Amino acid sequence: MSANARPFDMMEDQPHPESASHQSLFHDAPRMQYRSRPVSVAVDPISLVISECISITSAVQKHARSPHSSVSAILGGNPNSIQLGPASRVAKARHKSRATGVVGVESSDETIAASNRWGLLGQKGRSMQDEPMIAAFGKLRHEIAAVKDVRSFDAPALLAPFLLVIQAKGTAAPITILALGALRKFLAYGFVCSDSPRFALAMQALSAAVTHCQFDISDASQGEVVLLMILNLMEDMMSGPGGDILSDESVCDMMGRGLAICSQPRFSAVLRRTAEAAMVRMCQIIFEDIKHLELDSNDELERCVQDDLAGLKINENSPFGDEETPPESEDSKFDKEGHSLSLDIDNQNRAPLYPSAKDASSDQMEEMESVDLKPYSLPSVRELFRVLVNFLDPNDRQHTDTMRVMAMRILHVALEVSGPFIARHPALAIIADDRLCCYLFQLVRSDNMAVLQESLIVTGTLLATCRGVLKLQQELYLSYLVACLHPTVPIPREPGIDPSLYVGIPETPKLVKPPPSQSGSGRATPVSVKDRQKLGLEGGARKPDARQAMVETIGVLSRMPTFVAELFVNYDCDVDRADLCEDIIGLLSRNALPDSATWSTTSVPPLCLDALLRYIQFLAERLNDTPMYAEYPDPGYLREQRRRKKIIVKGASKFNEKPKLGLGYLEAQGIISDANDAAEVAKFLKGTSRASKTTLGDFLSKRGNEVILKAFLDLFDFSGKRVDEALRILLETFRLPGEAPLIASIVECFSEKYCSDDTPNDVANKDGVFILTYAIIILNTDQHNPNLKASKRMTFNDFSKNLSGQNDGKDFSAEFLKAIFDSIKSNEIILPDEHDNKHAFDYAWRELLLKTEAAGDLVICNTNIYDADMFAATWKPVVSTLSYVFMSATDDAVFARIVSGFDECARIAARYENTEALDQIIYCLSHMSSLATASPFNTSLNTEIQVGDGSVMVSELAVKLGRDFRAQLATLVLFRVVTGNETLIHRGWKQAS
Repeated sequence: MSANARPFDMMEDQPHPESASHQSLFHDAPRMQYRSRPVSVAVDPISLVISECISITSAVQKHARSPHSSVSAILGGNPNSIQLGPASRVAKARHKSRATGVVGVESSDETIAASNRWGLLGQKGRSMQDEPMIAAFGKLRHEIAAVKDVRSFDAPALLAPFLLVIQAKGTAAPITILALGALRKFLAYGFVCSDSPRFALAMQALSAAVTHCQFDISDASQGEVVLLMILNLMEDMMSGPGGDILSDESVCDMMGRGLAICSQPRFSAVLRRTAEAAMVRMCQIIFEDIKHLELDSNDELERCVQDDLAGLKINENSPFGDEETPPESEDSKFDKEGHSLSLDIDNQNRAPLYPSAKDASSDQMEEMESVDLKPYSLPSVRELFRVLVNFLDPNDRQHTDTMRVMAMRILHVALEVSGPFIARHPALAIIADDRLCCYLFQLVRSDNMAVLQESLIVTGTLLATCRGVLKLQQELYLSYLVACLHPTVPIPREPGIDPSLYVGIPETPKLVKPPPSQSGSGRATPVSVKDRQKLGLEGGARKPDARQAMVETIGVLSRMPTFVAELFVNYDCDVDRADLCEDIIGLLSRNALPDSATWSTTSVPPLCLDALLRYIQFLAERLNDTPMYAEYPDPGYLREQRRRKKIIVKGASKFNEKPKLGLGYLEAQGIISDANDAAEVAKFLKGTSRASKTTLGDFLSKRGNEVILKAFLDLFDFSGKRVDEALRILLETFRLPGEAPLIASIVECFSEKYCSDDTPNDVANKDGVFILTYAIIILNTDQHNPNLKASKRMTFNDFSKNLSGQNDGKDFSAEFLKAIFDSIKSNEIILPDEHDNKHAFDYAWRELLLKTEAAGDLVICNTNIYDADMFAATWKPVVSTLSYVFMSATDDAVFARIVSGFDECARIAARYENTEALDQIIYCLSHMSSLATASPFNTSLNTEIQVGDGSVMVSELAVKLGRDFRAQLATLVLFRVVTGNETLIHRGWKQAS
């Protein structure tokens, strides 16, 4: 049946575009659909396919060296096998055609002669019909002409000629563009769809061809057009009906290709941003798909990931940020032009360009059907996530800031779409809670505004969606923001604003720690406060735009109704954590004052005020909610924890000044049952993070405290650990003192403990451990002292020579000492409060990860059972800020928001019977109303005025109030607060009356 015999509507089951049912479907369906249905066409699909074939073959002959191929391009090849000569010669020709990868194309001397008569011969008498591309398109045209429904045609066979074009080396860019355009049409029009035979195989082949497209260009702009077409086609594949059956390998290939284009600096900015947009769209689809993955258990999930990750790897190094083309390897092939930006993936199971089913042998068919067509799932997503996170490494010089910004934009979309899924699945969560957080928290210290803003945005979304498994990470991040943003300048005294109105605004955050001790330890000088600020261990001056970006991040988090409550429960009520809730509210309160615009921007005060008012609004909205206690910590227990925390903080502060005085205070308050009990004291000192590690080291090594030192070491388990590994664990808990006798006492006690835990195989006795431990400490100082030249550092031979005969008269084994030497040389034992600039953040991060498991997950507080205690802890700075801003503002919109805030604060205070807060609110409103004055108004100035039939007495107070709109608002709110709360008001009656 000819192609023209087919009606022009695309599919028999599709209604006519103008039919009523079609119109209804069009109007009812959303304009953007996930896995949307094909676009209908007004031409015959078979004719359209043949037209695409002719366009490409014509372009091939146009770019060929010989001009004698026009007949072949127009007529196509003859797929019928007509024997025109001896069987042996025909068989030889058949073998040649199969070697080209095209099934069913045969040749002989007779056909060559015939071709020559028609002008089909190219150079050296070779027929253009022998060219794989021409032959493949001719075969496709012949087969598809007899088909009624294009969807019933074998999908791999339909795509094969076009894929051959885009995979063939040296193909001109314009021809590649035509092939890519045709493939996009076939997908968009539904010529290749889920109803097509072997659809899955066709999608795998298409992915393999597109991601390994090779072409020859003489014009760079043409090359970028090809890459743009590749991006569009990959996006079509992922978003179309075949996207959900792509394999892990295909997804890694496609995403790697997109990342390679995004990252090549030699490409134009337009192409790179277009590639980024395509990556964003594909990531949206991938993470939407993957979050619906369901497995029986996390163990099963982890097994599946580990099994599928074998051989699956995106190479994020070779193609990215390197102008030169990398050398060829088994896993990654590049053409001379560097356009084959392929990936490091095991290619053994890659789908071939499949021949039609009727032409394939039984062995070929069996091999094709045995190909693993498992749809993509967690392994490819994990690999993509890992590669994107690796882009952020601030210490990797191969990646530029531009690349990091690109990767963060893509990661942001992944978190927006599937953040909770990432937190829930171990294979992804382990990347998010370690490397992703580690890199982001360093990037927020960047002076590059593009990097800073993007890292703040991504971090905010990460915490908003994954905070349940990022308890300590969130504490570190928010503590840094507080340290950076909380000003230390006094609140300005403005005329007309009584200081008693804003007495509750904190001028410094509670979490600010004193600078580390500057006393030497025999190794290096501690880092100055200024340098620690640069490292993110303290706050520090940030530029106004940076401060605004940080405030905006806090504002985003504060839009979560439970955010502040979660800070209160998880940190303020935890003995070992910072008071983040109080500090964040204090930060917002202080920066909501107008003067903060002088060191930040004019946007910061209203942003902070808005976040503060939103916190109060959320409390007010939850007032009438039914309390939910199930699965939440008991409020009474948390109240007791906060009481103990205040004592411990005060006791630790005393300990850091005078250890004996601090322990005595803790005993008196019931935190330690007996300050003379060494085991009790040791348990407290090891369990708290509030004791200065410098003071702790001095205290433990002090003469007379040997029993406490032994009890402290008894809390460790060094079983199965090498001497340097055990020493590393110990020295992370306190700072080694600087005096040699004090170090000796610690090393001696450590040696006894190490030998009592386990009989070491490589060390004879505790004396050998003592000598080796001292040698390790000296080696650590020698290898990492920044003031020592490399040529002067100790070698392994020096190290082993120093220990010769020190193992109970014998030598330590060379292998044993070499392992210790290499470990110390490559990984410094960093002593607390002494880490230099290079290792400061790494040390802090390692310490955080060690505490993560013990800290547990974050409690998500979708309840109001803690609101009374939280309001009691935070109302003072809130009311003070509202009062100050109300007295200094001039904008009616600000007045309206402040009035609402006062009203909500009063309702919250009344609901939870917080009389102190209610009294202060009344006190502030009375002052602002101008009704509460130290001396009464002069009544002699009262004037009686006739109004209609009556008279009105006008007083000095009435005139003053009538001229002051601010005072009128305050008066209205005052009466509203007092009404109905008369029994709860105590000292406030003095002002209200």
